[in-house]
Formats: sequence, C-alpha cells, structure tokens
Amino acid sequence: MTLDRHNLLAILISDFNQLGFFHPQIITQAVTLLLCWGAAFWASRRVLSHQSVQDMRWKTGGDGLKRVLFPILALILVSVSNLVLHFIDGQNNSLLRVANLLMLAMVNIRIFVYVIRRVFEGAQWVQQWEKYISLTIWGLYVLHVVGILPEVLQTLDAISFDAGKVHISVLTVLQGLLSVGATLLLAMWLGRTIEHRLMMADVMEMNVRVVLVKVMRSALVVLAVLLSLSLVGIDLTVLSVFGGALGVGLGFGLQKIASNYVSGFIILLDRSIKMGDLISVDNRQGVISGLTSRYIVLKAPDGTESLVPNDTLITQTVVNQSYNDRSVWVGLPVSVAYNSDLDRVMEIMVAATEGNPRILKDPAPGAFVTAFADSGINLTLGFWLADPENGQMGLKSELNLKIWRAFKENNVEIPYPRRDIMLLQPDGASPSSVNPA
Repeated sequence: MTLDRHNLLAILISDFNQLGFFHPQIITQAVTLLLCWGAAFWASRRVLSHQSVQDMRWKTGGDGLKRVLFPILALILVSVSNLVLHFIDGQNNSLLRVANLLMLAMVNIRIFVYVIRRVFEGAQWVQQWEKYISLTIWGLYVLHVVGILPEVLQTLDAISFDAGKVHISVLTVLQGLLSVGATLLLAMWLGRTIEHRLMMADVMEMNVRVVLVKVMRSALVVLAVLLSLSLVGIDLTVLSVFGGALGVGLGFGLQKIASNYVSGFIILLDRSIKMGDLISVDNRQGVISGLTSRYIVLKAPDGTESLVPNDTLITQTVVNQSYNDRSVWVGLPVSVAYNSDLDRVMEIMVAATEGNPRILKDPAPGAFVTAFADSGINLTLGFWLADPENGQMGLKSELNLKIWRAFKENNVEIPYPRRDIMLLQPDGASPSSVNPA
C-alpha cells in the first residue's frame, strides 16, 4: 500500500473545525460508516450461521473465516462507499478514510495473529505475546494516521551506505527482515494447513501422508527463502557459495544430521515401520507415536517416550511385532504338584482366558506341559494378545488371580522348592535322622 504522507488525523480535525459535527457532509459519512458496519455484521452472522460453514471439515477455513469475515466485509463496504461518495461530491471524506485505515489494521492484526497461532500451535509464548503484537501493529497504523510514520521511514532511508553497486539503508534492511519473516511465516502456515488436511485423508496410507507432508514443508520453506531473497534484491547466484559451504559442512560435521534426515525418508518409503507399530530396537520396546525428519518417538508401556534417531532404525535390527499382524503370542508359566490331575489343571488354565476381550479366540488359547522339574510339573498357558501396545502386566496379573482362585477351589497344589537335609554322624556312622525341608 502506498503511504499517504498527509496527516489524516489533522485533516479530519480540520474538517470538524471548518464544517462542524452536524454538517451534512460529516453526517453523511457517519451514517454511511454505521450502515457499512451494520451490513458487514449482519452478513458475517448470516454466513457463519450457515450449516455448510459450521460443518466445515477444514479447520483452517472455518476458524479463519470466523476471525476475518467481519473486518474484511466492513473494509470492502467502507472502501466502496468512500469511492462512491468521492465520485458523487468530489469531497475528501476524511472520516471514511480514517475508518478505512483502522479497519485495514484490524484485518492485518487478526490475520497475522491467526497465522502465528496456527504455525506455533500449542506454544505458550503465543498467548503471552499476542497482545504485544496487536499493540505494535496498532501503533504503526496510529503513527501513519497522525503522519509520523512517513517521516520515520524517510529518516531510516537516509541512514545508508553503498556496498559496491548495492545501496543499503536501515529501511532496506528492515524491509528485508520483514519480507523474509513474512514469507517464511506464510510458508510455515501453508505447510501446517496442508499437513492437517493430508492427515485426514484416510484413503492414503499413513507413511505416504507423512512423506508428502515432509517433502511439501521442506519445499515451501526453500521456496519462501528464495522468494524473500528475490524481494530484497539479493542475487540468487550467491547461493552457490552457500551451497558449497553447506556441502563441506555436511562432509565434516553434519553427516549424522543428513543421515538421519535421509534415513527418515527411506523408512517411510519402504514402509518398514509406521505410526502405531509395536517395535523393539536398541534395547527399547514401545509403540511408535511420532515420526519426524530426525527421529521417531517410541512410547513404552509405562508411558515414557524415547527419541530414537532414524539412522538407528537403518543400521540396527528392528523387531516389528506389528509388521504384518499386530497380535503377539504370550506365554504364562504355571507350576503344579506331581499329585495333580494334569488334564483338569490344563482345563482350568484355558478357562481363565474366557471372556477376556484382549485375548484372541482364533487361534484359541492352550495349555502345555513344558517340563518335569525338581519340585513340580511346569506348564505354560499360551494365548494370542490382540493389543500388545497396551502392555501385558495387568493382563497377566488378572489371569494369575483367576488361576489361583480356581486352583484353591479344586484343591490343586502349587509346589514350593523342596530339599532333603541328611545329618551325618561322626566317624562315618549312619545318619541319625532325616528331616525333609
């Protein structure tokens, strides 16, 4: 927008002094302004109350529309009214011009704050700094209204120096920083928006969605940097030097980072692991709850989360218990005395699994005699677990309690270690007694 170097506030005050508050020109502008605001408020309420807007799946579209619909409609109506009145009577319409600038400030603030919220979703500092961001934007527009901002910009542009053929000023540097920041922020917001949309596409596999999100976000950031540098006026050929320096850095110190980044794409493309898989790697076991460019998030059954570098998944053996089938086989050891009825014991053990929703019925659970030990007969209750990511300790405790209660009802003895102690008499005499223990 071209900056108006006139003091809009002074012009408005001058019109009030010359014409008075109740002059037809002032009243016409005030009535027009109120009508524009009322029409914008009514139209925004009508649009937002429509069922298609309320049912909008794309969160960005619904939330963004709610925030900016009223100020944008008001800005459009006030701008059109200003042009119509100026065409009819040729007057300056200073009240509408000031109101138009304030509505433009409101639109910019709501869009900027909304984009920051979406890019840094969940960050605590966004809520803390939101009011300061709004006050800064309002302050810039107030300086423009009172005519101070153009003078400040002229002063910043006067502080300059020449670097070869390039003329650099403080204003140019500030414009460059704002350009880079705005394009990067826009690229990050667009990437986050497309990411949310892709993650809801159930027709695609999760790995494909993650790959598309990573490629898309990286491409948007690179494109934003190139575009911002072009807007500032930096020759893109200087990036060849930066590219050479980056290559040297990758060769000497950043090879691990590059390896993890490339490994992340390889893992996603070959679909060896995916979100929700139960894996064991590097002496850790858990469910994959997150996939990033550098690492995966491995959530253990106790709730702890480990960040495993992608390079580790490429160079080490990974046990994926959910690769083709999520169910896993679990063995529960049980020991009984030698005088027990093994057939009845095995029936009791299998019956303990009945009615448990976590245990699969097909393949059916079974009891097996595994060994004749010193103190008793060792058996194993084997079954297939449908949701291994939810842990096994609680399930094993429940089954052991059922088996324990059933054994007590059926007088099945669980043995304890037994040792025979023999006391020898001196001079090699026969033992005087034998006490079992």
